[in-house]
Amino acid sequence: MSDHPLILVVEDDGAVQDLIVTALETTHSYRLCTADTGTQAVIEAATQRPAVMLLDLGLPDMDGVEVISKVRAWSDMPIIVISARSQDDDKIEALDTGADDYLTKPFSVDELLARIRGTLRRLHYIKASAQDPVFVNGDLTVDYNSGIVTLSGKELHLTPLEYRLVCVLCRNVGRVLTHTYLTREIWGSTLDSDIASLRVFMATLRKKLQPLPDSPQFIQTHVGIGYRMIKL
Repeated sequence: MSDHPLILVVEDDGAVQDLIVTALETTHSYRLCTADTGTQAVIEAATQRPAVMLLDLGLPDMDGVEVISKVRAWSDMPIIVISARSQDDDKIEALDTGADDYLTKPFSVDELLARIRGTLRRLHYIKASAQDPVFVNGDLTVDYNSGIVTLSGKELHLTPLEYRLVCVLCRNVGRVLTHTYLTREIWGSTLDSDIASLRVFMATLRKKLQPLPDSPQFIQTHVGIGYRMIKL
């Protein structure tokens, strides 16, 4: 059996599906299976157990967000949404339901391949470090057992909330986390005041993680959506 990752392409537009399949086949790195309905997508996901699902939202039998919800009931396989829906609300709904990334049509093949590579690296990193009590990302180290965070070997003095925030980001490295997801994890609610507080705490955390202008950027902002911890 090939050790190349299996990618499930869920797309009801034949031309777009052919484009994606051809692009992935030319890399000689991926095995492929396809589905053009939501029902078929769930069946393929359950039976084939792909490494990554590429999911269109506008399917003929059910909305792609429902597919995400069904798959998330039993699997944490990475799901990259590829959709013509470009509004922030659509992206937030998909990400909140459990999508790992969101690519808007029209898209470039190079960007799609980069998103897949990034998702597979994140998956490999998470599996490799699942039992590791220490998170290392460039000069940033988080020791979950001791609750100590260091940058370039120097301990950072974080507030309890800042520490919880950096832990959530690190445990989901490479994944876009929406404002709603983060506020639920930190405060257990999604009030407007919580989102406003999140922005304040994120700004102070950034200053501690990036003390100099030319310091590595660990946290990436997705305007109107949320934040991502970048894997350096």
